[in-house]
Amino acid sequence: MRSVFGLVLIIGVALAGGAVYMAREYITDNQAKLAQERKLREEALANAKAGLVPTVDVLVSNRSLKYGEQLTQEDIRVVQWPENAIPEGTFVEIAALFPDTRDNERFVLRAMEKDEAIMAVKVTAPGETAGLRSQLPKGMRAFAISVDVASGVSGFLRPGDTVDVYWTGAVRSEGRGEITRLVLTNIELVAVDQTAGLDVTGTTIARTVTVAATPQQIAALAQAQNTGRMSLALVGAQDDKVAEVVEVDQRALLGIEEQAPAPVVVEKKVCTIRTRRGGETVETPIPCTN
Repeated sequence: MRSVFGLVLIIGVALAGGAVYMAREYITDNQAKLAQERKLREEALANAKAGLVPTVDVLVSNRSLKYGEQLTQEDIRVVQWPENAIPEGTFVEIAALFPDTRDNERFVLRAMEKDEAIMAVKVTAPGETAGLRSQLPKGMRAFAISVDVASGVSGFLRPGDTVDVYWTGAVRSEGRGEITRLVLTNIELVAVDQTAGLDVTGTTIARTVTVAATPQQIAALAQAQNTGRMSLALVGAQDDKVAEVVEVDQRALLGIEEQAPAPVVVEKKVCTIRTRRGGETVETPIPCTN
């Protein structure tokens, strides 16, 4: 009986030792795998950090903004923007957007959507309103042109578009009827009717359009508007060709060529001498001396 108990005890100790050995091997193997996985994860993280694009703080709109609205600090927020992809003129500091001066209000010049970068071309200078005066380049003046559905390109004109201006009228000194002539090219529109914002949607049949032009160009426009009819031609966004001098009259329109005047027939001069013979008068041809 004792021998059986001893045998069972020996077998139990052997099995326990084997189980402990197997458990130790299993734990050791798992620890090695975990260490290897941790090492790979750390290497991947290090590689990811090495490949990250550096970013900087950029001011963006916190909501949709329309033309003419006042821009406040509640309307903007700071986001991380890739340093190598920041648009030129983007504000990166609150102090630059709202300087510490008395008149530092800014107004929206171009409609902006939520999370759009705040740029200098989209807002007014500190203290300026979003009126037409703030949009005129240096040396330029604003001039209003009366238009209708025909002369105004059927309502498809928008502030910021460029147009060619044609004049139709009669030149009294030439006496050849009405002519149409291209008087100015690539004139920029700064307002359509009472709207100067660039966020106009749909078509609008305007009564007046306002252009930005030099004083010399405005004198030409005023003369054209007071002496005839003006028509506008919209210039394409991708068109960089400067239009040449164009002039069309009725003959050129209909393809009528001007005929040369008929030659003048000069009659041959005949000299005669009259001789009275009785009751008759006879004319006798003689050579002309003059």
